[in-house]
Amino acid sequence: MAVDLLYSETERDLAAALAGLLASQAAPADVIARTERPETCDAKLWHTVAAEIGIAGLLIPEALGGAGASYRELATAAEQFGAAVAPIPYLGSAAVATAVLLSAARAHARDRGAADAGRVGVGTGGAAAPGVDGTPDASQPLSGPAAAVRDAALRARAASGSSGSSGSAPVWPAAGLLRQLADGTITAALAVSVGTGPLAPFPGDARVTGRAEGTPGAVQLRGTVRAVPDALPADILLVPADGVPGAVYVVEANAAGVHRTPLTSLDMTRQLCDITLDDALATPVAVGAAAEAALSAGLAAGAAVLAAEQLGLAQRCLDMTVAYVRERRQFGRQIGSFQAVKHRLADLWTTITLARAASRYAAACLADDDKDAPVAVALAKSACCDAAVTAAQECVQLHGGIGFTWEHPAHLYLKRAKAASVAYGTPGAHRAALAALVNLPPPIP
Repeated sequence: MAVDLLYSETERDLAAALAGLLASQAAPADVIARTERPETCDAKLWHTVAAEIGIAGLLIPEALGGAGASYRELATAAEQFGAAVAPIPYLGSAAVATAVLLSAARAHARDRGAADAGRVGVGTGGAAAPGVDGTPDASQPLSGPAAAVRDAALRARAASGSSGSSGSAPVWPAAGLLRQLADGTITAALAVSVGTGPLAPFPGDARVTGRAEGTPGAVQLRGTVRAVPDALPADILLVPADGVPGAVYVVEANAAGVHRTPLTSLDMTRQLCDITLDDALATPVAVGAAAEAALSAGLAAGAAVLAAEQLGLAQRCLDMTVAYVRERRQFGRQIGSFQAVKHRLADLWTTITLARAASRYAAACLADDDKDAPVAVALAKSACCDAAVTAAQECVQLHGGIGFTWEHPAHLYLKRAKAASVAYGTPGAHRAALAALVNLPPPIP
């Protein structure tokens, strides 16, 4: 069946609400001024977006306090954040870290059976199947009255900390963290280098140095992770660490032995930092194959949502440029009436339209857990990054002299487009991955 690439009414309403908020609280002049401050992240705006509007919990199931939405809605929100070059850590927290924790929670639910599956309340769609304890399998959501009854039971079970018929048991760390992310209590970041793509090998920048005394199950981590996005405003860090086997650990960002060094980044609206761990206390959330799957899920989410952000950025650059060439006059005419300018903008519109289709398809594939998701994500990231960089460059050039000044926001868009094009895999890396995924032969030398 054909995938519906159109925006739903819910998505349009969400986009309109965010556009109004960002227009008033993230105006270009305010964003430019913030890039010159030591703290470039807008904590007040992030709290409004995360907790009051609920962006932080879009991907999180209702049973864990989230909105129970999908990547379609998150991608729609990302377009608005890209259009405003919003200096908030939504990508690292609401997309990447959340996807890692959701994958870890699902893996733990599968290991523990239907009782824990009911607690985390996660799934990808389809009909319900009986659980091992005779209860409906919550990894396959119901609809209608049956879903309401089951969801109420799951919330009560999760709130009480009960694991079902097996008796009382502590909530797995991933589920507890997802609750805190959903209500905006904490912000999280995945501690990997900004250029790490979805198909990259498991990172070995951090390693386990021993068990932590006095804390059951905890270990100590040591190592340095370079150029991590959205880690400066984070409360917790999800750190992939080398070990036997490898695992993803939770580390308190302000704990002893954790040092974050801000970097002067090309895009200061998404400032990078180096993270140094010196025997930092860490708790595992996913181990072995589950850790690798969680990391892949987080990086794929980052690439897909960043592609949507790049799409929103490209569209805003086109809109700004069209508005400018309608007003700017040269040789007694609007410069937009010159054929050369018309052709450049028409080509840009075509490029953005094609990128939009790729971005929407990637979001739909992730939302439906489609097996074509790796192909769709690689296509979207490469297409949208190319479109964004081209649109930002055209925006600067067609604005003429004013486009090169610090006071005009064009440089913000160019910096964001350039920096985002190398984040979570470059367009070239994604095209190479795409060729391998669809079994295209390499070019003949």
